[in-house]
Amino acid sequence: MKHLFLALLPLLIATAGFACTNLIVGKDASVDGSVICTYNCDGFGFAGSLRSTPAGWHQPGEKIAIRSWGRGPIRGYVDQVDFTYNVIGYINEKQVSIVETTFGGREELRNPEGILDYNSMMMLALERSATAREAIRVMAGLLAEYGYNATGETLSVCDKNEAWIFEFIGKGPGRKGAVWVAIRIPDDCISAHANISRIRQFPQARKIDKALGFYQVEGQSMYAADVISFAREMGYFSGKDADFSFRDAYCPITFEKVRYADARVWSFFRHHCDKAEMDQYLPYINGDFEACDHLPLYIKPSRKVSVRDIMNDMRDHYEGTPLDMTADISAGPWSSPYRPLPMSWETEDGTKYFRERAIGTQQSGFTLVSHLRGWLPDAVGGVMYFNCDDASMVAYVPVYCCVNEVPEAFRPENNPNDVFSEKSAFWMNNFVANMVYPRYSAMIGDLRQVQQELEDFYASEQDAVVEAVAGLTPRETVAYLTQKSAAYTKLMMQRWDALARLLIVKHNDQIMKPSKDGRIVPGRYTEPGFDQQFYDAISRDTGDRYKSKTGNAKDLNRLNDVL
Repeated sequence: MKHLFLALLPLLIATAGFACTNLIVGKDASVDGSVICTYNCDGFGFAGSLRSTPAGWHQPGEKIAIRSWGRGPIRGYVDQVDFTYNVIGYINEKQVSIVETTFGGREELRNPEGILDYNSMMMLALERSATAREAIRVMAGLLAEYGYNATGETLSVCDKNEAWIFEFIGKGPGRKGAVWVAIRIPDDCISAHANISRIRQFPQARKIDKALGFYQVEGQSMYAADVISFAREMGYFSGKDADFSFRDAYCPITFEKVRYADARVWSFFRHHCDKAEMDQYLPYINGDFEACDHLPLYIKPSRKVSVRDIMNDMRDHYEGTPLDMTADISAGPWSSPYRPLPMSWETEDGTKYFRERAIGTQQSGFTLVSHLRGWLPDAVGGVMYFNCDDASMVAYVPVYCCVNEVPEAFRPENNPNDVFSEKSAFWMNNFVANMVYPRYSAMIGDLRQVQQELEDFYASEQDAVVEAVAGLTPRETVAYLTQKSAAYTKLMMQRWDALARLLIVKHNDQIMKPSKDGRIVPGRYTEPGFDQQFYDAISRDTGDRYKSKTGNAKDLNRLNDVL
């Protein structure tokens, strides 16, 4: 018996599920006609990596052992199917990609007797599905048959033609299955979700599809037969069916949830439509639910969106918005958008505060952008741009959906949680990021230059890669794309090693030496000092302590040079 779920992520990823972000782009909203979805998998305590499951035929009666997050005691067994697809990370060989964010929801609906957590269900669906709709049907069947043991979840379920948002939550102890709803994102729209339920009302059918066992409005929605009746039974809803809101029933909102989660969606939307239009939702982001109590599930962007746009969206810290994390005193001397935990605190008089949470964040274990291109053969059409650690601090590396070997720097054995390794993408990226975080405005330009150079190179290569596989056999195609993915990863590791060495020399002792093309060049160093907002804060806090009596502070600088 094959224990395929040794390929699941480690136990510690369970904590990561509570702080993730997914962005979605429909094929008619993208520059090139592709479907795009993303994943920042966030949570302290685990080193990101890539795992894979090979395609294969299976024996009748074969079972799969399910362990919580791939570890611990066996929770139960799932019947294997005849054939499973190749899976690398969160994309399969048919260009199906499934990614997630946890919304938690009503805690009383967790069912500890259920066999499946969301990650095991996602992996099973990727192994068994050739389309997004098939993946939703597979997951609905798995939930009903084996039970669900985690909290409320939102999935982006995408293929090369369409994108869906799928939300579900268990029914509580002793009740197997889950209540759920899935909505298709219109092809000309973009959407996103981030740790709060996003589906409110949805298209409803008159009759259940008896063959499927659930309701569907073809091409628009699918939903569990009891998603509304169960809410009534539990006292979560009492209105007309047409008014039923999945979010309001199963994940009631609070100001803290909205600011922590939906604010990320609002900022993403703001990048791609009229800013004044999106700023009409600021009352909602600020907790005034009487004025506004939701964001749209999706919007039509003002211009078509590229993969590079989406990569940069995954690095957002609310720059240019009223929530800009670089623009107040909490950003520190170098206008950093990064903050140490905890997210909440009290002043001496007992006043409670909490801060927002951006899409780009230091606790990411890994980040990915799935690029799904229906006009190309699946093997080369599906590209998962991947890296370990914070999207803001890494370059996205192309890994093709057909590869049969994980690039060395992304392998689990090379990315231990508690030991630094130069073979580890996670630790090399963290090595650089943790130099940049404390002196953000002084150092981020050096990182951005290398990041852009690598991503420019990877983008420039893609047409040639498509041409190169055009005359190859399927086996030759897999071998070629596996080699290319490995080479791209190796290049990234080499450039990041060089970047680390540049940063420590260029910014040594908090000055800045001149550099060009990644090398230190002759010339006088500069003194970056603090950002202006921090100088102003020092003046307000210290009064005349540092105030010059002569106005000729340059003399002191010259004296410092001599000493």
